[in-house]
Amino acid sequence: MRRFLATALLVLIAAAPGAAPDAAAQGQALAGYGVVLMHGKGGRPGGLIGSLAAALESDGAVVLMPRMAWAGSQGRPDKYDVPYEKALAQISPVIEQLKTRGARRIVVAGQSLGANAAIGYAVRHGTGLAGIVALAPGHTPELGAFRSRVANDVARAKQLVASGHGGSLATFLDLNQGHYFPVEATPAAYLSFFDPDGPAVMPRNAAAMPRMPLAWVIGRRDRLAEAGRGYAFDRAPQHPKSRYIEVDAEHSDTPTVARREVIAWLRAL
Repeated sequence: MRRFLATALLVLIAAAPGAAPDAAAQGQALAGYGVVLMHGKGGRPGGLIGSLAAALESDGAVVLMPRMAWAGSQGRPDKYDVPYEKALAQISPVIEQLKTRGARRIVVAGQSLGANAAIGYAVRHGTGLAGIVALAPGHTPELGAFRSRVANDVARAKQLVASGHGGSLATFLDLNQGHYFPVEATPAAYLSFFDPDGPAVMPRNAAAMPRMPLAWVIGRRDRLAEAGRGYAFDRAPQHPKSRYIEVDAEHSDTPTVARREVIAWLRAL
């Protein structure tokens, strides 16, 4: 009888308000976290990053997905009329929104060009961030075929800027995952994204980051996977909680495939 009463009491305690089961408690493991989650080139809020955002929110994080300066459709930006560094500055008001919603630990994350921007933001405004998540990092104007194919347009953009026409829209060449296409851009904005010596070069930005946790998450079938961790991850200041994470994915589905790995990394910060 005593054993029966003790068992019944335990059941009542477990069912009482505030005595949530372990699964529910784990579902709020990221309570207090605020995540800025940026889309890639020619994308929009939601899209390829939507399932990751939903998973983060289910785990207790507050997530905001701003529309970035490289937004568009089907991987093609509408235009480039905001320079790279000015686009990064637009992340700061989003962080303030997260704080007003109760976020105490801020993580800046992104996919593809959004990952590039997350690293770039850490360099310029990263003091106080809890970490950076770079998902399927992309946009590599300093590398090989990309650099050579846009070289003429970079030179033309420089000439237009020098002649005082840096703010007038013109047509230039863009690249996204092996596909080249024309895009409208102001010469000044185009240079900021495509100059191989400009501000959007990831290895240089990684090396200039403050010492903070960095998760570099890449699919094994991603074009940039061949460059390995030496491309940019190893250039960042070493931190005991930084991780180079490989998943069985391509460039576009890495945010979805890596949901568990990203959440596990954030929980361990």
